[in-house]
Amino acid sequence: MSISFKDRVAIVTGAGNGLGRSHALALAERGAKVVVNDLGGSRDGSGASSEAAQEVVETIARAGGEAIADGANVANYEEVSAMVEAAMAEWGRVDILVNNAGILRDKSFSKMGLDDFAMVVQVHLMGSVNCTKAVWDVMRDQGYGRIVMTSSSSGLYGNFGQSNYGAAKTAVVGLMNTLVLEGQKYDIRVNTLAPTAGTRMTEDLIPEEIFKLMTPESVTTGLLTLCHEEAPNRFILCCGAGGFASTHIYETDGIYLPPEQQTPENVLARWSEVNDISTQQELTAGAQQTEKFVKKAMGHFGIEG
Repeated sequence: MSISFKDRVAIVTGAGNGLGRSHALALAERGAKVVVNDLGGSRDGSGASSEAAQEVVETIARAGGEAIADGANVANYEEVSAMVEAAMAEWGRVDILVNNAGILRDKSFSKMGLDDFAMVVQVHLMGSVNCTKAVWDVMRDQGYGRIVMTSSSSGLYGNFGQSNYGAAKTAVVGLMNTLVLEGQKYDIRVNTLAPTAGTRMTEDLIPEEIFKLMTPESVTTGLLTLCHEEAPNRFILCCGAGGFASTHIYETDGIYLPPEQQTPENVLARWSEVNDISTQQELTAGAQQTEKFVKKAMGHFGIEG
């Protein structure tokens, strides 16, 4: 199938450089009208400039596309709301939101100040919340929406010195899981991109020869896969350097202990059963876990459900 975004309107945050820039250009190349959002700050979130976003808009325009620049700080809901209103005034709809904006303030947890922890969470998590909240009713009313969160292997698996970043990047997966349930009847599909790429966020962290393999464009291929009309829902797509994989959260079937046996010693004694992955399942709602455990208990007591 050929993927087109003709007549679609997309908002891409953090689109002045790196992954966001690549995402915005690719969406425009395939027909989308694009809001190029970028505060224009440095990697740690300080400062602001409109130059990078405006350059992306001009690049899109030279290629025959349509785009507008916006300097909203994603951590400020009023600014984000005004950005969405500008998109509606310009094109009358918003079909795609790519939550890409982010900052880094890396330190080991013992040396990290709480302000640095809170600021990273504010941009990555609350920035995604703010932007999604601002477009949610628009997408619900038009009966169509595609939202992409941006996670990271640091969030999914951990990375030394990135407790703030990792916490925020895991949190957006939890946000996705609930929004999927609330948005499905309106054809709002929410997915997560977990990229690794050579950008200004990682340029001094990765050897040069490897950095050259990790192009933003290879990640953008995954982004386009997650936000077109036939996109999946509740999917974590990991990509980098031309590689593509999925991440899923599974739960084992587990065990049941009757009340008189519910001790930590008995849990440890059956640890291999607790951790038996042969019957694990991917749960898609929190209530499914409750239902599983309650059914085990009901079976023990002979209660029919």
